[in-house]
Amino acid sequence: MTSQKGVSPIASNRTVVAARPRLVLASGSPRRVALLKQAGIRPDKVLPSDIDESPRRKEFPRTQAARLAVSKARAIREPGALILAADTVVACGRRSLPKAQNDHDVRRCLELLSGRRHQVITAVAAIDPTGHPHVRVVVTRVSFARLSQTDIQSYVASGEGLGKAGGYAIQGRAETFVRQLNGSYSNVVGLPLFETIALLRGCGYSIP
Repeated sequence: MTSQKGVSPIASNRTVVAARPRLVLASGSPRRVALLKQAGIRPDKVLPSDIDESPRRKEFPRTQAARLAVSKARAIREPGALILAADTVVACGRRSLPKAQNDHDVRRCLELLSGRRHQVITAVAAIDPTGHPHVRVVVTRVSFARLSQTDIQSYVASGEGLGKAGGYAIQGRAETFVRQLNGSYSNVVGLPLFETIALLRGCGYSIP
């Protein structure tokens, strides 16, 4: 059997696989690192971004979360890398609760959330190697049981709510306060895994 001149008789079926970009997590949250590890994702670098996280006047919680997530990602300078960042906001209606800095903040948050439904909003942002931003916003609705002063005082004394949006950590003792949850549990912890994986894949990051 002969072949035409210049044409190989055997066609190559090999495909060229693009190199997976380096992944940089722009967060110092051990919860987000643990969630990524749970999904089989290990960032090449973890570089917490240092930005002003103050809400803007009359800014909606959803808008606030998206703005801060993108700002965190853009604050990292790693040319050619895929930068992943997230921001979580706990909101009652249109009001954003603070990230608790002290026992007073934790108490005020729990008193407000007691017996009420609130929203946990996490925006996940990825800056791809070309510098283009991609954003997903996930909302989970959480209902708290009515908390007694003893419940609140005990939780404040545990120190678990410090540094947490809304003054509580659902992956800890505060899970006993939750009467109902609609949506992503990992979103309330700090990183919605389903949406994060879809976002990374869309940016060319292959995940086993």
